[in-house]
Amino acid sequence: MFISSAFAQTAPAASGGDFQSSLLSMLPLVLMFVVLWFVMIRPQMKKQKEHKAMIDAIAKGDEVVTAGGVLGKISKISDGFVGLEVASGVEVQIQRSAIVQVLPKGSIK
Repeated sequence: MFISSAFAQTAPAASGGDFQSSLLSMLPLVLMFVVLWFVMIRPQMKKQKEHKAMIDAIAKGDEVVTAGGVLGKISKISDGFVGLEVASGVEVQIQRSAIVQVLPKGSIK
């Protein structure tokens, strides 16, 4: 009385258009990946490359800002770490990757 009858659907006819329809159904997925590549992945890779070049180019005496917001002058450089002079006579060791920005000379007084 309250339940309606269920009827089986017929199978679609097999034809050469199946390949074309499957390609057409994948098109939105491919377009989303292309947009994702140009909007998110490519700019992030470019930013990483610029950061690596900046880290490789730092030298003794450069004034830098760390990821924690500490400003200082580089006093020692080793492979993975940098000696950062934050005040006269006060030196801290930080990782090279923690340097976020190189400041122009004379920025820190």
